Amino acid sequence: MKRNRYSHQVTQDPTQPAAQAMLHAIGLTEADFSKALIGIGSTGYEGNPCNMHLNDLAKMIKEGCMTEESVGLIFNTIGVSDGISMGTPGMRFSLPSRDVIADSMETVVGGMSYDALVAVVGCDKNMPGAVMSMLRLDRPSILVYGGTINSGYHKGKKLDIVSAFEAWGEKMAGTIDEQEFRNVVQKACPGAGACGGMYTANTMASAIEALGLALPFNSSNPAKSQEKLDECSRIGTAINTLITKNIKPSDIVTKKSLENAIRLVIVLGGSTNAVLHFLAIAQAAQIKFTLDDFQRISNETPFLADLKPSGQYLMEDVHRIGGVPAVLKYMLSKGLLHGDCMTVTGKTLAENLQEIPDLPTEQKVIMPVEDPIKPTGHIRILYGNLAEEGAVAKITGKEGLKFNGKAKVFDSEFATNDGIRAGKVEKGDVVVIRYEGPKGGPGMPEMLKPTAAIMGAGLGKEVALITDGRFSGGTHGFVVGHIAPEAQVGGTIALIENGDTITIDAENNTITLEIEAEELAKRREKWIAPPLKVKRGVLYKYAKVVSSASLGCVTDL
Repeated sequence: MKRNRYSHQVTQDPTQPAAQAMLHAIGLTEADFSKALIGIGSTGYEGNPCNMHLNDLAKMIKEGCMTEESVGLIFNTIGVSDGISMGTPGMRFSLPSRDVIADSMETVVGGMSYDALVAVVGCDKNMPGAVMSMLRLDRPSILVYGGTINSGYHKGKKLDIVSAFEAWGEKMAGTIDEQEFRNVVQKACPGAGACGGMYTANTMASAIEALGLALPFNSSNPAKSQEKLDECSRIGTAINTLITKNIKPSDIVTKKSLENAIRLVIVLGGSTNAVLHFLAIAQAAQIKFTLDDFQRISNETPFLADLKPSGQYLMEDVHRIGGVPAVLKYMLSKGLLHGDCMTVTGKTLAENLQEIPDLPTEQKVIMPVEDPIKPTGHIRILYGNLAEEGAVAKITGKEGLKFNGKAKVFDSEFATNDGIRAGKVEKGDVVVIRYEGPKGGPGMPEMLKPTAAIMGAGLGKEVALITDGRFSGGTHGFVVGHIAPEAQVGGTIALIENGDTITIDAENNTITLEIEAEELAKRREKWIAPPLKVKRGVLYKYAKVVSSASLGCVTDL
């Protein structure tokens, strides 16, 4: 059995003396040259609580990889904080960072002939980027999530990152003063870890655990916990087992395991960003998985978790009731999972869950299947003349299932924020934010700021919002994103005028601009594509090559 399936090309080929000399320079010995080289890819950096502790975790993982069988070698790649860049021009770099992360991890592991990959990740785009690289490389791989943040507290109330955004909306509405606003901002995020609700980071970490590419409890062990440290100490043994058995991502990621991941997203009420990211993950795995699969799974799966942003609990509360494995065990008992899927433990999902304690009977975080928050899923894929390729809505049931209103059109997120601040958005409006898609943004920015402002202004149940951009996992309210085709390429969203009637129907899964086809055709004839907002650099390259949101915004089709 050959453990150094790739690294032997540089460590044991006598025609590669320069490579071997350089490896001696970093401290490797002749004995190390017969071992597996494990790349430990960290997205750690100081500028973000989600990622600030990851380099320390990577060092712990490296210690566990330094064995008689393997050598761990740390490398780093980039990250962009969604929470910090949100509402600024910097948010345009967030989604492209996913593909930069995927490309860079693939480049280092492929270029350096590493035999395996451990990805140590934190913020939203880190996780799908890392998984995409694992699938392209198809070498033994494990994802390690840095964990969720602890709650902030103010006046006996739990706080998280969305509390800060919504406090801004309350301040704009005059319901709290400047000092109260500052108190919330200062106390919302008490230290290391990713945003605490079932937002995109916790959604993706949970789904990837269900997918089988992370160890049990990886997604729900908090960042600042002994459990997270203990988990990291086990990674060396786990990755060596995968190397020994030659278990690769292609053995783990299948159509059935993708269904497991999405079912968990639905049960937990997870972020709509999971749709974009799992379309991209499926493409990297070369598995046919489309928007219609998301709708099928959502139709078949109840929404059970009372988690923020639409509920009251946080990921730390999931940890307290047994973590994601306890939720998965409950789902398996109800026939909601494929238990025979392989995982990074070298065992099937069902085997991993055999010894896991059941959910406590008195807990209130996960509702029973017999009494769900909503009998079908919150993710709805909408089609219609406003979204011929599809759009993604997050409908928990609390917002209602249908909205009909007059369009209030804005050609950018920033214009929308100004309009909300100026009181231009009124009850009954359908706020339209366009030219913020993957090409038009460019980068398909998230829209937490306008949705938080709408919620803070008390209009959450009175206003709908649609966009060709994205929504943060922290968004709630009657919102529809990912509208495709986007405005930049002439999608119908580009043709909406103020006062047009728009109907959003989450029961029949339709989104309709209520005008005659003849009028729509006239508007289309007059429409002229605006120039791209950027002329050079990474966003320009992204805008030129990125696919439609309906295909996952991938850059390697």
